Amino acid sequence: SQRMLKQTLFNLLKKTLAKPGVKNIVLVEGVRTPFLLSGTTYADLMPHDLARAALQGLLHKTSLPKDAVDYIIYGTVIQEVKTSNVAREASLGAGFSDKIPSHTVTMACISSNVAMTTGVGLITAGQCDTIVAGGVEFMSDVPIRHSRKMRKTMLALNRAKTLGQRLSLIGSIRMAHLTPELPAVAEFSTAETMGHSADRLAAAFGVTRLEQDEFALRSHTLAKQAQDAGLLSDVISFKVPGRDTVAKDNGIRPSSMEQLAKLKPAFIKPHGTVTAANSSFLTDGASAVLIMSEEKALAMGYKPKAYLRDFVFVSQDPKDQLLLGPAYGTPKVLARAGLTMDDIDVFEFHEAFAGQIMANLKALDSDWFAQTYMGRKVKVGAPAMEKFNLWGGSLSLGHPFGATGCRLVTTVAHRLLKEGGQYGLVAACAAGGQGHAMVIEAYPQ
Repeated sequence: SQRMLKQTLFNLLKKTLAKPGVKNIVLVEGVRTPFLLSGTTYADLMPHDLARAALQGLLHKTSLPKDAVDYIIYGTVIQEVKTSNVAREASLGAGFSDKIPSHTVTMACISSNVAMTTGVGLITAGQCDTIVAGGVEFMSDVPIRHSRKMRKTMLALNRAKTLGQRLSLIGSIRMAHLTPELPAVAEFSTAETMGHSADRLAAAFGVTRLEQDEFALRSHTLAKQAQDAGLLSDVISFKVPGRDTVAKDNGIRPSSMEQLAKLKPAFIKPHGTVTAANSSFLTDGASAVLIMSEEKALAMGYKPKAYLRDFVFVSQDPKDQLLLGPAYGTPKVLARAGLTMDDIDVFEFHEAFAGQIMANLKALDSDWFAQTYMGRKVKVGAPAMEKFNLWGGSLSLGHPFGATGCRLVTTVAHRLLKEGGQYGLVAACAAGGQGHAMVIEAYPQ
């Protein structure tokens, strides 16, 4: 077909990013559960249930033998106390061999990116050939703690020897001690909520409310088109115990500019520009990818989807540059790979807030930002919007903190296949002022 011919010409004209003496690492397959608004169909599950469903979906899609994996790594952000190593519980539940070691990583919204790159490191080091990486987040139920004073009293009660000691401790409890502590999406170092920070960032880069609402509407519209066209092929259906089978994301809601304009600011009142509609929503979901050395994948008869190439992690001031990870990561990873923005055919950036995306695009397109903060002479430029998040993004598909990274990488692989491009770029910001960027290369078809 014409697309195949175009791809072949592309591959002849463009250099590959293979490096002499370095193993080629490939993405064989990627899946995810439907991403659902928290408090909906998944509400009565636990995080490992979702992670297990993603792992079983991966096994089903690849027919991978359950003992053929060398290591399993999962990312998560808000931990369920009972399953602190959720990777292990999920892999046992999914029926993987109990001989496969598993560990869990956390790095805010780029936790599954860390899971994947940890796997890349293990393969590069010659430790492993076959890795399953993934991520899970379950916001329908989060650990809510007693206050510190109450916890102290309860622990002391546990140690108390006599009735008198127990009564004395019970008598010391005050009403104020009973106030619970809820986990917050706030920076520990600055005590600022992320939405508040996003609003300040949008203001600093002159991003208007109109621009943010337009971007949010674009995200939902494109997600709906992709969903209706069957392009979100990484989504597996999942029979929720005691509930229905879910087969698609339920947060995609194309609206109108008029409807979006009615919403009040969510964080900085009354003049803020960040609203519930132009922010990502609390989401439950899990993802999983199969990563292998190219030689192992071919030996096992798999047709890889893409090469995982250069990647970087970046970190900056969490007060004023909390969400600028893509603006810092993109130029660095392009430099590492010897590519320019024009070489990239597919962009998939994590959409935490529409204001955050627009601010990053403006930063990438600013010589002043490049010179002042990046130590570069000139900007790399902003991504072309006709290549950017064309199947929706975190604003519309949903954003389970620990699971989004794998969704981004799998989407790049699928879009490269569909669009006939050669290179894709993933970028994401994360709490703590951190970020990630990775170059992905199409596998020759």
